[in-house]
Amino acid sequence: MQDINFRNIDFLYQGTEKQKQAAVVMEDLGVFAHLARNDPILVGTVPIGIDIPGSDLDIACHVTEFAAFEQTIRRNFGHLPDLSVVSRNVNGVDRIVVRFRHRGWMFEIFGQPVPTEQQNGYRHMVVEYRLLQLIGGAGRERIIAMKQAGIKTEPAFAELLGIPGDPYAALLDMYYWPDDRLSGLYYKLLARERNEDA
Repeated sequence: MQDINFRNIDFLYQGTEKQKQAAVVMEDLGVFAHLARNDPILVGTVPIGIDIPGSDLDIACHVTEFAAFEQTIRRNFGHLPDLSVVSRNVNGVDRIVVRFRHRGWMFEIFGQPVPTEQQNGYRHMVVEYRLLQLIGGAGRERIIAMKQAGIKTEPAFAELLGIPGDPYAALLDMYYWPDDRLSGLYYKLLARERNEDA
């Protein structure tokens, strides 16, 4: 499978028009430079090319000093439209969610005291990218169509691939699967579809 270094957004410049636009907007804003000490990574649907109109630019950050992080946000992005900063504790874990708009894009920056590559948003994106490599262009289009019909990303993958149970938990488990096990899941999908067509 083709690997992408998701830590560096340069790969977006070789992607779709929407990915190129996203890269330019983020570079223009200097968002990764401003948040560098918090190990920011663009996650979600835009980096893996399954975004739909209205998709946010989701950026995951490792935040341990919430007051300092909020000061950084307000200093660098406080002038932008629709800025909101919400801090809360969920299941004993502090988190902060920042939203603002810039050049037609809604940004959502999510911070918690967990290293960025260990956060659920990053892990979901990586396993979804690996699955997209297997299911190809037709599978990608089916995921996008389901998203346009209102189905969230993880449930769309679960529905397409016949993954039972909680799709969010299942995809997190699949993050650790080797490529051959993911391929096996894909081959089951192909066999199921052949049986339905017979």
